[in-house]
Formats: sequence, C-alpha cells, structure tokens
Amino acid sequence: MPKSVTISFSPLTFPKSGSAVIFVGGDGRPSAAVAELMGDELSRALTRAATTERFKGKSGSTLTLISPNAALDKLVVIGTASEGEPVDTTLLGGQVAGKVGTGPASVLLDIPGLELTSRNVADFTAGARLSAYKFERYKTKKEPDEEGVGEIALNIASRVEPSSAERDAVTATVDGVNLARDLVNEPANVLFPEEFARRCESLRQLGVEVEVLDKARLEAIGMRTLLAVNQGSVREPRVVIMRWNGAADKEATPISFVGKGVCFDTGGISIKPGGGMEDMKGDMGGAAAVTGVMHVLAARKAKVNAVGAIGLVENMPDGAAQRPGDIVTSLSGQTIEIINTDAEGRLVLADVLWHVRETFKPRFMIDLATLTGAIIVALGQEHAGLYCNNDELASRLIAAGEATGETVWRMPIGKGYDKMIESKFADMKNVGGRQGGSSSAAMFIKRFVGDTPWAHLDIAGTAMGSKDSDINHSWGSGWGVRLLDRLVSMHYEG
Repeated sequence: MPKSVTISFSPLTFPKSGSAVIFVGGDGRPSAAVAELMGDELSRALTRAATTERFKGKSGSTLTLISPNAALDKLVVIGTASEGEPVDTTLLGGQVAGKVGTGPASVLLDIPGLELTSRNVADFTAGARLSAYKFERYKTKKEPDEEGVGEIALNIASRVEPSSAERDAVTATVDGVNLARDLVNEPANVLFPEEFARRCESLRQLGVEVEVLDKARLEAIGMRTLLAVNQGSVREPRVVIMRWNGAADKEATPISFVGKGVCFDTGGISIKPGGGMEDMKGDMGGAAAVTGVMHVLAARKAKVNAVGAIGLVENMPDGAAQRPGDIVTSLSGQTIEIINTDAEGRLVLADVLWHVRETFKPRFMIDLATLTGAIIVALGQEHAGLYCNNDELASRLIAAGEATGETVWRMPIGKGYDKMIESKFADMKNVGGRQGGSSSAAMFIKRFVGDTPWAHLDIAGTAMGSKDSDINHSWGSGWGVRLLDRLVSMHYEG
C-alpha cells in the first residue's frame, strides 16, 4: 500500500498518458459518457478482455488490461454492480488506491446508475486516503517488496467536485481516524495512561479545551471504581475531559462522548489466558475513537458544543490489585460487588459517565468500549452492538452507520438482563453470567446514566483486529470516528 495519496480534480476527460480507471455496471460496460471518451479502439479492447475473463462488473471485481493506445499505460476497470445495495463511493476510493499502485492515475468518476454529488466525490477521496494508512514506526527494516513504496497521485475527472469545505472536512476526518488508529496500534509500554493524556493535550492546537485529571483529583472527586481497576498498576490513571465549543451559543447544552481507555488489560487477578493477551493493548479503542472524533469536530470547526471524556487505566495483577469479592462504592454512590476483575471496562465507564452527566448535563451520552467477547459471538466483526434508552438517538446512529459503513445493530436491554446483575451483598455485581453477557454489561452501564438519553456501543469486534477492507488494512481500525462525526453533521450542528 502507498504511504500517501495526493488528489487533484479535472473535468470529465480521458487521459492522454499514465493509467486510467473506469467503472462499469452489471453489463460490464461504462457509462455512455465514459465510453464516448474512450473511443472505439479502447472500447473494443475492453469488450474482448471482459469476454475472455468472463468479467461481469460485479461489485468489488476488477479487470486490468494493457492499453492498445501506446500513450496510455493501462486501463483499470472496476465493477460496481451489486444486488440491492447502493454503490459505496468510500469503499470505491479505497479500492482504486489499492489497485493502481504508485505513480499517477486518472480516475473517470462517472458510475453507471449513480448520480454523483459533491458528497459522493468527497467520500471517494476519503476512502482513497484512508486506504493508504500504515503503522510502521517501529520497523527498522522493510521487506524487499516494500522498498520504494511511496506516493500515488490520483486525478479525479468528474462533472462535480467537492467544495473547499467538503475537502477540509475530508482532511479532518482522515486525520481523526488515523489518530485513533495510531493510538490503538501503539504498544502499551509506549501508550500508558499518562502518555495517552499527553497526546490528547495536542488537541489544544485546534482549539479544544483539554483538562487532565490526575490520580489526586480522581481521589478527591470520588472516582473509586475507576481507581480500583488501576490500583494494581505502577502507572497512574488519568481522566481526560476534552471540550469543543463550536456552536454560536457557547453556553448551549453539549453533546457528549465517553470512551473506555484500558491501555492494557491483563484481566487483573482474574487473569486472562496468555494466548492473544498482546491484543489487549487495544482495549482502549473506545477512548481512541472519542479522541479521534474530537479532533475531527475541532479541525472542521463543527458548529456544535461537544464533550469528550475518556477514562485511562491499566488493569494489572499486582499484590495491590482489587480482588473478586471486593465491594467498591462508585462516584454515583451505588455499590458494586466485584465478581470478576476482568469485567473492568464497565467500572471505568460507570464513574466517567456519572461525572459527565452531573458536570455537563449533556443532551445525550454515547459511550464506546471494547467491552465484551459476547458481542463478537453475537455479531462477529460486521457490526458494533448498540444499546440505547432513546429510540430517536438509536435510529440516528443506525442511519449514520449505514451512511459511513460503520454499521451498528440494536441489541436488547430490559428488566431480565438487569436482574442478572443483582448482588446479595451490594447494589449490583459487575458481571451477570455468560448468557446475554453483552446485554447484562449494558444494563450495568445504564445504571449510571439516569434519564439522560444514552447509547452504548460495544466495539470489541470492530475497533481492533477488525476485518481487512478496501479502506482499512490496519489492526487498529479507528472505528467509530466517522460514525460519530456523521451523526453530528446530520443532526446536531447549527
């Protein structure tokens, strides 16, 4: 994959040199306008190649042929036909960037059956740039096939172009996603709570107010459940509050995002198996997403007041670590019996959510957390689990997910799941058993939001080790940044 993508725009014309990329529909043919620009010789060559290769233009399929025109290096043909699904121009952008390789290429962005808008074209450019991300800062040697991998240059020939504001928004979004990816990919010996907090402070350059609460402040505030998770670690915990006030009325009620930031999770005394434990450096994917979306909102100067809050801890099995059977009193005053110290993320969220609720009185709270393996069993890596106490907020998140491809699936909550976390010795216990584990975890969190509209996104299957796609080849995906930014731009600005 290339390290960077540069993009320029031009009218819909056929290139006289380099590589050309065109799109075809289910009949294997480009749009009439592109066919006319290609000319008879190249059109005949495409027809022969498609027939020989049995190329039907199915979505995701590609065909590359050497151009009979000596001035043109090659023609890359990409299929866009899919049954009952709209064309996703973001994924197309990533597919093109991955297919053309380094060097210049002209993309004739005229897609059969799709009326392009400036937003479609902007999404295409975002996909191309997102696909180029690589995390290589700790590699001192490159494989032979990686030598010389550098920049590709895409010229997009189209009837419509994104506005300058849309282009700036793409830059902000890509940078925010890649920030989140960097955070998730970093090893835990580099990105521990104090260092994560320091990186958040860089958002001040964009106009974000950043407040870092150290251990002494957390003790004074009374975030005892968060502190209990961290008490076995030699690294101190942090809570970071990020505020972007972009609305015309700076005193308007903010929206809020809360992220679980367990920078490394051994499971504590209830220690995890050794196999795969290295992946627990990514157990702060929720906090990474919140940091990324706060970057996006500030960088594109979103007209909204927003609060991003993240709880940063390590869960380690030191002699001082909390034990199964311990009872802790949360910031809300509710008591919690610890059954399993590996159910720690909900303890972190409990105190941070309550603090945000009481301090900022937000319009809504959305928390993101790599919370349960149960959600992966239920949904795989196709969707994040959505738990919500407000139908309007849920429907808006679902729509934003469909628009960005970061899809969510609404999961059940209710009295039956709430009963599963009743404790004989405290107000609740921190696990409710194996059955319905993701729903009972959501009901635990729900006890700390009161009547505030709230959504919980369980992103255990999407934030780390996620599926490779045309726009993401990274272990840390940055999932959630585009979803939340689109939610804001669709419904909460102005």
